[in-house]
Amino acid sequence: MFGRSLYATFTVIALATAATACGGGQDSYASVVDKAKNDKKLVIGVKADQPGLGLRTPDGTFAGFDVEVAKYVAKQLGVEAKDITFKETVSANREAFLEQGQVDMVVATYSITDARKQKVSFAGPYFVAGQDLLVRADEAALTGPETLNGKKLCSVAGSTPAQKVKSEYAKEVQLQEERTYSACVDRVLGGQLDAITTDNVILAGYAAQHAGKLKVVGKPFSTEKYGIGLKKDDTNGRKAVNDALEKMFSDGSWTKALQASVGASGFALPQAPQLERY
Repeated sequence: MFGRSLYATFTVIALATAATACGGGQDSYASVVDKAKNDKKLVIGVKADQPGLGLRTPDGTFAGFDVEVAKYVAKQLGVEAKDITFKETVSANREAFLEQGQVDMVVATYSITDARKQKVSFAGPYFVAGQDLLVRADEAALTGPETLNGKKLCSVAGSTPAQKVKSEYAKEVQLQEERTYSACVDRVLGGQLDAITTDNVILAGYAAQHAGKLKVVGKPFSTEKYGIGLKKDDTNGRKAVNDALEKMFSDGSWTKALQASVGASGFALPQAPQLERY
């Protein structure tokens, strides 16, 4: 009798542990609003290798415009900066992290697209960028995407800019894929690749980090609307985050954060975008 009772106890514990592990933390609440209100903590996915936007500093903390946006939004939801856990995300795992509950939201130069809306919800946009090219500072021949035929172009897994160049501008470009943009930067600096393509504000950060060695071509050829990713169908969360962004735009915090994070790169600072509530 005692043996059966003990076995049953262990079975219950094992099942409970498995359920917790599978749930990943997000299944226990209906909205990020509830998580913030009840736990006073959030896990937010950010990039770790994008200067000016999302960068892991030597002391292990994160800095950049996306990080400042995340802190402001979390504060409006009732979570202090000290109670945020920032988790590194790369382009290829943003949807999975939200779906699996590994993060509560993603603020990681995350372009809003119809395809992504099938998997996650978006608030925003909180920034509008344009696709451009980053090349070596002494490069004179590469003046836009149409000049890339026969050249080696780098982008990252899970992102679509390089494929856009191949399909719309330079069919003979050689595409090279890396896990992160910083890996692309290393290969361009080393001469193995000719250019990197992604959003101009991201590239501006790398150009500033490697002043005199890299430059942004300065001929944007797309519109990229950065949104804050939430789990699918979190309507309350989307509304609350949009409200927070609207306040950030209007009280001057958005402009201040952008200037402090990206201004030093020489990037021309835009006006705050129009929110697209849906």
